[in-house]
Amino acid sequence: MLRKIAIALLAVAAAGLAGCGAARPSKYYQLDVPAAPPAGTNVYPVALLVGRITAPHLFRNDRIVYRTGPGQLGTYEYHRWAEPPTDMLEAMLVRMLRDSGRYGTVQLLRSNARGDYIVRGRLHEMDELSGAPLTARVAFEVELYEIKSGTTVWSRAYTHDEPVAGKDVPAVVAALNRNVQRGMGEIVAGLDAYFAAHPQR
Repeated sequence: MLRKIAIALLAVAAAGLAGCGAARPSKYYQLDVPAAPPAGTNVYPVALLVGRITAPHLFRNDRIVYRTGPGQLGTYEYHRWAEPPTDMLEAMLVRMLRDSGRYGTVQLLRSNARGDYIVRGRLHEMDELSGAPLTARVAFEVELYEIKSGTTVWSRAYTHDEPVAGKDVPAVVAALNRNVQRGMGEIVAGLDAYFAAHPQR
């Protein structure tokens, strides 16, 4: 009798180990930097430093977030960002400002470079909004801080719900990607308009 119980336990353990070997693979996604617009003729003689983009803890992780109701958030286990959203937004902002050809230099704040202004921001939301229709929400704000005067001279908030053309996570990511590109495009255009209206000495 004991021998039969032992054999049964070994069979259950073997089945459990076999199940562990068939773990579901994770899928990773990243945001795309939009193509640079044609270079303008105005180049502003300023050095920009792009600072960290802050966010609640959930958006400093690599998991894709979904929202099921007011104050109710969840994350996908097997669908993740290649980098935390804050890092991707920071890298996108640096690339877009550099590619614009409008500024003397664009560097990261954490480098040893010196600058005239700091561009910094905060990500509030970047998630799937469940419901009918399914949407991808992005909300963030960016400000321009003048180092010499110690004041914030410009700021812009962006919030938009982008329709999702599908019902799976890749479709949500595509909508988030479009949404972020639109928002960052508005930020870069807003900074351009500020420096055009405030000629630098």
